Amino acid sequence: MCDVCKKSYKQSGTLKFHLRSHTGEWPFLCDVCKKHFMQLSHLRLHLRTHTGERPFTCDICEKSFKESGILKMHRRDHTGELPYKCDVCKKFFRCSGSMKRHLRNHTGERPFTCDICEKSFKGFGTLKLHLHNHTGELPYKCDVCKKFFRWSGSLKQHLRTHTGERPFKCDFCEKHFIQSSHLKLHLRTHNEKGPFACHVCKKSFKQSENLKLHLHNHTGQLP
Repeated sequence: MCDVCKKSYKQSGTLKFHLRSHTGEWPFLCDVCKKHFMQLSHLRLHLRTHTGERPFTCDICEKSFKESGILKMHRRDHTGELPYKCDVCKKFFRCSGSMKRHLRNHTGERPFTCDICEKSFKGFGTLKLHLHNHTGELPYKCDVCKKFFRWSGSLKQHLRTHTGERPFKCDFCEKHFIQSSHLKLHLRTHNEKGPFACHVCKKSFKQSENLKLHLHNHTGQLP
């Protein structure tokens, strides 16, 4: 059992790894970029970002991956398999990690705490990103324009401004977008009915604010 958070583990090695989330110990160093890792297996996986190695290939679409576990989850995109079920709300998930994080919405558990401001988080990754707010660290660098970013996702989106890549395509007008959120907003221009429906008369609106204004017609209240 962990003396800090009282979480129990079946194996001593697993407990040893867990304790590092409290101590901040990251003993495994990448010789290329000097990044530290909690486990040797994590370092080995990280090294593939430098070598470009992707040894696991999907036999359906031939997309390749750095980890066998990611390939396994990817194949569920093709099969539609959602093997993990939440016992509380009956929602299904593609991987056990997603379900565990989801369960914390029901339990309110936030096991990862910031040592600086004592704010707690549901996931370790979220805590790690939060710490950048205190340190000012911007660990992700654009090799083209040398701009730095706090999150890898932000860097990935930014790189599209250099490559011109617009991977999200509208099936109606063939227009492409850099972000999926931009595509979702754009799709509303094609929908005859918007996603925001009035519960009284069932009329639909493309923007939530328009629905709010419309509801005043039923309530008699002035906006």
